[in-house]
Amino acid sequence: MNKYIVTVLCLAFMCGVAGADETPYPLGLKEALRLAVERNLDLRAQLYTPAMNEADVRFNRGIYDPHILLTTGYTDERTIPVSTVTTGSIDKLHQRTFTVDPGISQLFPTGATLGLTFSNYYSNTNSQSSFTRNSYWQSALTLNATQPLLRNFGREATEVGIAVALGTKEGSVYRYQSQVLATVLQVITEYYRLYYDYENLESKRVSLKDAQRLLSDTKARVKAGVLPAMEVLNAEFGVASREKDLNDAERAVQDESDVLRLLLQLNVTTVIQPTDRPVSGQIAISESDAVQKALANRPELKEARTGIKTSEIQARVARNNTLPNLNLAASAGLNGLGSGYGRDMDRLSSGDYPAWSVSLQFDYPLGNTAAENAYIKSRLRVNQGEAQLQSQQESITNEVRAAIRALASTHKQIEVTERAQAYAEENLRAYIRRNEVGLATIKDVLDVETTLATARSNHNRALADYNIAMNQYWKATGELLEREGIIVTDNHANGLYDSAR
Repeated sequence: MNKYIVTVLCLAFMCGVAGADETPYPLGLKEALRLAVERNLDLRAQLYTPAMNEADVRFNRGIYDPHILLTTGYTDERTIPVSTVTTGSIDKLHQRTFTVDPGISQLFPTGATLGLTFSNYYSNTNSQSSFTRNSYWQSALTLNATQPLLRNFGREATEVGIAVALGTKEGSVYRYQSQVLATVLQVITEYYRLYYDYENLESKRVSLKDAQRLLSDTKARVKAGVLPAMEVLNAEFGVASREKDLNDAERAVQDESDVLRLLLQLNVTTVIQPTDRPVSGQIAISESDAVQKALANRPELKEARTGIKTSEIQARVARNNTLPNLNLAASAGLNGLGSGYGRDMDRLSSGDYPAWSVSLQFDYPLGNTAAENAYIKSRLRVNQGEAQLQSQQESITNEVRAAIRALASTHKQIEVTERAQAYAEENLRAYIRRNEVGLATIKDVLDVETTLATARSNHNRALADYNIAMNQYWKATGELLEREGIIVTDNHANGLYDSAR
């Protein structure tokens, strides 16, 4: 039964080694972060949001696009003249009219609308009336202006849609930055976990070599009659268990490599091998400075502040909408008339027939319930945003403090595991010497060697955990992207928008 177990473990080890024989793909941390920012599918999907928001910004800026207007029509009408009632005549009145009225209008930041209309009217009739011509043209060139004086007055009320779209886009860029920050931290974390898995794999290989050497020495000593035969079984079990540990370590490397490969969208078939070692030096930290940096740099706080700013603009516009509607309307123009179009234009251009008007238009709902409650809702939204911002600030402050504590704890763990590894190495040497003189069994040596392998693993884990904790601290303070030279702007989103045009 023991031989069967050993055989199975050896076959599993050989399969793992076969996969490990392929040349690993070396990868530095800086290159990994560059690939993540450029290729990560979640980041690429998130980038479409500010690109779509850019379309909303330009959509709302379209309010300033000039509007070209054209109204035209033709009428052919046959009626019974009123005169037939008294004269008994059965003559039909035939009238044809034609209109073509081109124009242009433009909105201005004050809320004013300015329009220019060139109206042309042609009439032809068979009427025998002495009061009207049978055929004539009548034209007018009119400039119209409407300016709100209370409600909807001013740039802020006019451009509220633009301001909201800009705020939404700015917030989405900060949201994208938050996701970049989280992705960068995730890549760094997985990178150092893969580093640990490689170091653990190397430790398992060393442990296996030690067990194999011990098995060889044990067989020689048993053959020489120095040790009992059962010690060979202990040594063989030690080799088999370490082969299984090595197989598990190789699988861990492959699994973690796949995680990192997916994050980076890296098209390689071999396992990834980190080339940058973790650092162990302690960094100086001031808790108050760290909290201030976090409150100033964290993108989710910037997003929240942008949302409050946008809500405040909407609240001011809602307050303006509670005012009465009072509009000033004015027009000025020139008129023309003639039996032919040329004569009509001559009179129009002469300026002898001007026309102008000025009027005020007032509208106010009694009670003004809708506008008042829209304003109240907008103020509540601002208050809600401020409360949410305060909650986020407190959460981030706690996150920074926790990151500082984790950093101190993991750095202390490096020192502890270094001492544990040094002790385990010395203890193993002592037990090997004791075994050579018959004062320790093979099982004792294997147990001590297992303790050393665990100490090595713990030290590598402590190094990886410290570097992960360090980057978690920089993520908490919002410094991580800057430290890695990663700059997030809306340029990529704008480029994505431009490519879709």
